[in-house]
Amino acid sequence: MKKAGILLPLQSINGDYGIGDFGEKSYEFIDIIKKSGFDMWQILPLNPLGYGNSPYQPYSSFAGDEIYISLELLYKDGLLDQKPKKLDQKSRIDYEFVRKFKEKYLKLAYENFKKNKGYEDESYKDFLKFDFVYNYGVFITFKKENGLRSWNQWPDEMKNWIRDKKLDLSPYEDKINYEIFIQYIFYKQWMKLKEYANKNKIKIVGDIPFYVGLDSLDVWENQKYFQITSDGREKLIAGVPPDNFSATGQRWGNPIYNWEKIKEDDFSFWINRLSYNGKLYDIVRLDHFRAFDTYWVIDAKEKTAIKGKWHLAPGYDLFKKVKKELNDVEFIAEDLGEIRPEVFELRDYFDLKGMVIIQEFLKPKEEKYIDAPENSVAYTGTHDNKTLMAWFDELDKDKKEDVKKLFEKLGIKNDTIYDDFFEFAMKRDSEYVIIPLQDILGLGDEARINEPATLSDKNWSFKFTSMENLKEKEEFLKEIIEKNRK
Repeated sequence: MKKAGILLPLQSINGDYGIGDFGEKSYEFIDIIKKSGFDMWQILPLNPLGYGNSPYQPYSSFAGDEIYISLELLYKDGLLDQKPKKLDQKSRIDYEFVRKFKEKYLKLAYENFKKNKGYEDESYKDFLKFDFVYNYGVFITFKKENGLRSWNQWPDEMKNWIRDKKLDLSPYEDKINYEIFIQYIFYKQWMKLKEYANKNKIKIVGDIPFYVGLDSLDVWENQKYFQITSDGREKLIAGVPPDNFSATGQRWGNPIYNWEKIKEDDFSFWINRLSYNGKLYDIVRLDHFRAFDTYWVIDAKEKTAIKGKWHLAPGYDLFKKVKKELNDVEFIAEDLGEIRPEVFELRDYFDLKGMVIIQEFLKPKEEKYIDAPENSVAYTGTHDNKTLMAWFDELDKDKKEDVKKLFEKLGIKNDTIYDDFFEFAMKRDSEYVIIPLQDILGLGDEARINEPATLSDKNWSFKFTSMENLKEKEEFLKEIIEKNRK
C-alpha cells in the first residue's frame, strides 16, 4: 500500500531552545503527522555537525550531536534542578549561540548524573558496549584540548594514541566521561522519540552520508581505509564534476576511500556503519548512491572539481555482503543527478528504491509528466533543491499555464497550486511519496534548507517557529493521502 511521508530535518522543528531537538515539539510534530495520515518522517543525519554546520561533514558516523539533546527531558529525568527558560522563536538557527546556551546545562546535568551514580544504571552499561563510544569520547576530548583543530594537527602523542595507546589518559578521564555521558543521553532521548513514532505507526527515515569528513573519528581510527598521507593529510578527495548546481563542480573535500583495503577486511567498515544506522532508523537513505558504482576523484591540490576521474567501486561485492548481514534493514538509494545506466542496474539488482524529483522531471507541455516506477520514492524536492514554490515562481508564464492545464486534465483542483502539487505527487505510481514540509505549506526561497556548492549562514539554518499552519491542513492532507492509497 502506498505510504506518505514528510521530509523535515530535526533541527528545523519549532523547538523552544533555538533549534529543533528531542523535546516536546518533536512529539507534537509526530502527533500532527499521524492525524494527517502520514506514515513516515524523513530527517537528515544526526551526527556531530562539521564544517559549515553541514550534516554531511560529520565528526563521526556513529556519534550524535549534543545540540539535539532536549533540556526539557533532562529536567523531567531529574538531571536538571530547574527547567531552563524557553527562548523566543526565530526562523534561523544561531548554532554558536545554541551550543553555548545548552552547554552550561549539559555540564550541570553531568554533575547530577555523577552525583546520582547514573553510571551504575544497566542502560548506561549497555550503551558502553557500542564499539565507538569510548574512542569517540577520547577523540572529541582531544579535539577540544586542541582548540577544535583537526586530529592531524594534534601533538604526536594525541594523534597517535589511536594506534599505540601510549598516552596516559588519566588527566582527561572526567572530560572523556562527560563526552560519553553526552552520547548516552543523545542515544537515550533519540530512541525514546523513535519508539514514540513507531507506536504511532510512523517510521523514521534516516540518512547516512556516503563520505565521512577527514576530521572525524572514522578516519582517525581507520586511516588505512582512506587515501591520505602518513601524517593524515588528504591525497585524493571527493566531489562531483560540473553539473546543474555548479559550473566548476562540487569539491567536497572528503577523503576518498581505499576500497582495496576495505574489501580486504570484508567490508567491516561499511557493515558497521550501516548496521548502527539500522538501529537508529527504520529506513536508511543512502546518500550519493551513485558512488557505490563510480565515484569522482580529485587531486587534493586542485582548487575546483573540474579536473578529476571516475573510478569504479566494488558496489556489487559490498551489497551482497549487506544483503547477507543486514537483510532486515530497508534502504533508499539516492540516485539523483547525471547517472550512468550501471548505477540503476546496481540499484535494481538489489531491489532498492530509487528517488524521483517531481520538480526536475515535470514536463507537462510534452505530456512527459512523471510516472515514477512503483519501487521508488517520489519527492517534490529534497534538502538540496529550491522549495517547490520558489521553483514554480521562476517558471515563465506559459510553463506555469502548462502545469495548471495538466492538473486540470488529471482532475486535480484544490485551493492552492502547492496543494495541487501534493495531490499530483500522491497520484504517482511510487510506493512511497515524501514531501518537504516547506512544499506542503507553500513556502518560498526563504525556507530553503541548503544550496549545494555554497557556504552560507542560510544553509542548514532554516527553522519553523510554529506548526499551526500544518495543523490547519490535517483534514485536507489525510483526505488526499487516503484517496490515493492503493
